[in-house]
Amino acid sequence: MNESRESFGSRIGFLLVSAGCAIGIGNVWKFPYITGQNGGGWFVLFYLLFLLIMGVPVLTMELAVGRGGRKSAVLAYKALEKPGSKWHLHGWVAIFGCIMLMMYYTTVSGWMVNYFVKFAGGVFKSGMSADAVGGVFSEMLASPSEMCIWMVVTVLLGFLVCSFGLQNGIEKITTVMMAALLVLIVVLAVHSLTLSGAGEGMSFYLVPNADNVRKVGLWNVISSAMNQAFFTLSLGVAAMEIFGSYMSKDHSLAGEAVRICVLDTFVALVSGIIIFPACFSYGVHPDAGPSLIFVTLPNIFTNMAGGRLWGALFFLFMTFASFSTVIAVFENILSFAVDMFGISRKRSAFICCIIILVLSLPCALGYNVLGELRIIGGRDVLDSEDFIVSNLLLPIGSLVFLMFCVSKWGWGFDNYLKECNTGNGLKIPRFIKPYFQFILPVLILVILISGLI
Repeated sequence: MNESRESFGSRIGFLLVSAGCAIGIGNVWKFPYITGQNGGGWFVLFYLLFLLIMGVPVLTMELAVGRGGRKSAVLAYKALEKPGSKWHLHGWVAIFGCIMLMMYYTTVSGWMVNYFVKFAGGVFKSGMSADAVGGVFSEMLASPSEMCIWMVVTVLLGFLVCSFGLQNGIEKITTVMMAALLVLIVVLAVHSLTLSGAGEGMSFYLVPNADNVRKVGLWNVISSAMNQAFFTLSLGVAAMEIFGSYMSKDHSLAGEAVRICVLDTFVALVSGIIIFPACFSYGVHPDAGPSLIFVTLPNIFTNMAGGRLWGALFFLFMTFASFSTVIAVFENILSFAVDMFGISRKRSAFICCIIILVLSLPCALGYNVLGELRIIGGRDVLDSEDFIVSNLLLPIGSLVFLMFCVSKWGWGFDNYLKECNTGNGLKIPRFIKPYFQFILPVLILVILISGLI
């Protein structure tokens, strides 16, 4: 064990920072609208199933590589791989994935901060027309300065927090943010349940309905649930691996992985409790896609008693959810630079900050200056970057982590199992090895192929 390696000050700090990495736009933005598009209750059941049988195992593998190697991805692979093998090349791909994720995530995170400021500042007024509410989003996208300013604020604040170190920066700030996030989400959910159409919204959301599934198609529901279970945990680009490298050996990895998933799933499910009753109360169908957060919900808030307050609280919650992911992924990029090039944390934060600022500009300008630019299959900049991360790097990266941990050419199942089961808590049984070796890779390949199709 590398004695100079930073570590978390507390177990709760590790759990909240790791869950903060997983909890983000995928939970609060993507989960509700994909649930709406896929018929509600059955989708939620499949999502929970795939989180358990796919998400938890691969999460233990990322954490095991991190805790076993005690370094960021490239050097952790090098410490664990057999001499002469090249698994560490995936570490470089993983860091590229983290950088590409931040190339668009920082822009969307900036939208959350912008909307919080807009609601708190009274831009959204009671009784605004639907066209006026939608116009706020359109005007934001069309303004290069507005798009860039909030992206820059997100990047600067993120690297500032990371520059203070693991315990004094990331753990301290994320613990406060996550505590506030959990309080906010409960307050918002309780408020939504008091709305007039809450019962109908909750029924659509959580009661499985075969008719809804038939409309969408069972396979579409299943494949969407598989994809969402993967996307929500940010698996495959070593975003979680780095926190494994800071862990103690006191607790087993399966137990910690389950706790992270429970926190992540709690936020996703309760986000639905906020959104679906509100949608049904105001006669809006909850399958509005990405516009759900920035057009549909602001329309609801402006027609709601105390809507300015509830809108501000909702987007403060969204800001915390997205910013916790930004900080976590920035830490991975920064730690990689420290490990690989031997520079100080503060210098690494400065250099990485400049790089991310420059690389985030195409996305921030992708709806205005670069509005005509189409990259992959007619997609704009943001959707193209998201396609590469979500449909390629996450599933392929997860498959690499899996094969490294269970194959004789990699670290090997015995070494993985020993690392995973070190410490108190839930253990992974040895008899599960055939599932990890033969069934889990097929499930991940299905995600990869369905995403490409």
